[in-house]
Amino acid sequence: MGRLFGTDGVRGLANVDLTAEMAMGLSVAAAHVLGDLGAFEGHRPVAVVGRDPRASGEFLEAAVVAGLASSGVDVLRLGVLPTPAVAYLTEALGVDFGVMLSASHNPMPDNGIKFLAKGGHKLDDAIEDAIEAHFERFGGEEWSRPTGAGVGRVRDHEAGLDQYVEHLLSVVPNRLDGLRIVLDTAHGAAAVASPEAFRRAGAELVHIIGAEPDGLNINDGVGSTHLDLLCAAVIEHGADLGIAHDGDADRCLAVDHTGTEVDGDQILAVLALGLRESGALAKDTVVATVMSNLGFKLAMEREGIDLVQTAVGDRYVLESMKEHGYTLGGEQSGHVIMLEHATTGDGTLTGLMLAARVAATKQPLQELAAVMTRLPQVMINVKGVDKTRAALDPELVDAVAAAEKELGDTGRVLLRPSGTEPLVRVMVEAANHDQAQEVCERLATVVRERLG
Repeated sequence: MGRLFGTDGVRGLANVDLTAEMAMGLSVAAAHVLGDLGAFEGHRPVAVVGRDPRASGEFLEAAVVAGLASSGVDVLRLGVLPTPAVAYLTEALGVDFGVMLSASHNPMPDNGIKFLAKGGHKLDDAIEDAIEAHFERFGGEEWSRPTGAGVGRVRDHEAGLDQYVEHLLSVVPNRLDGLRIVLDTAHGAAAVASPEAFRRAGAELVHIIGAEPDGLNINDGVGSTHLDLLCAAVIEHGADLGIAHDGDADRCLAVDHTGTEVDGDQILAVLALGLRESGALAKDTVVATVMSNLGFKLAMEREGIDLVQTAVGDRYVLESMKEHGYTLGGEQSGHVIMLEHATTGDGTLTGLMLAARVAATKQPLQELAAVMTRLPQVMINVKGVDKTRAALDPELVDAVAAAEKELGDTGRVLLRPSGTEPLVRVMVEAANHDQAQEVCERLATVVRERLG
């Protein structure tokens, strides 16, 4: 059996891969493992549970709550809230851990379960491994169950949304008065929280997309993975900018007043300059992954900001930030972490901060984003190959070296074996799209021939 926990919890097709029995079992396992580690010593444990609006989240929430309460954990049900809101409330309410049910940007039939440690941070890999081992070892077997007053109690925490919005408003450096904004909440977890936060910050929401979740329409043609509607709406309504979240609202992508996408790299660049200007960019450093556009790296070098690059995945960005004391990091996909204000990527916070920068500078987002030039990027997934030899085959290594020499300082090559599939991703950036396409196709051919 493969590892259940991926880079962002356990995900799969709800009621097939991720069942009610599994959700309950993992919750029991989490309570036992954390208890054995001494996390609850001297007090009665309390957990918060939140979810996105997926239909399957209703029965999975019930299973998680049942598992926790049967293990003697008191539960505060948060209802539908963004992942970063659940992380914030885990810390703000002083509870022992949190649980979020969401599959983020995945299609509606999927769902996921993610455990958050005390303070709202992601669990260490070792603790996830221990939870998984406990789940597999004791699944279906009898264990010492609390009875009577020892069982967990369950109640709703209805003030969670307002507490989260108040937190967001408390950290935005200036109001958004005068800004006309289009917002797309992906029919997801931020359908209420994000519009509320932007309105209370002073923005004029001239149009809202994807704010009518019905349990079935999350991410369906809307949100940060489908920007067409947002681009069109920004132009139609004459907005200054558009903001898009994904299903659990830990991502933010943007659109400028011309309807042009502003991706996570560009958002990071804009925020990095703003934070450096205010003295809040720790060590004048920003953290990003190896998939960030070369244009981002060149822009940071030009502006005198150091760049630390990690493996792909926001958890690796966060690990680097926590280890070295950095305050800003993120991914091209729109996961932006502002560690002074959040323990995870927060799409609503990111959108507010980006809009606040536009309002403070009185510059259009298009001009702010122009701090970096996105180099053309082409990626080809080469399937059905032996990915373990991607860095070992001598002819492939030579072909990559030759391509890097050809591209020089205005391009780069990245070969990345998939973590879950038998494929190798070939990514090439170059000064123009035609060159990137030609070099990428050439290297993909070598990958097929040598690793196939």
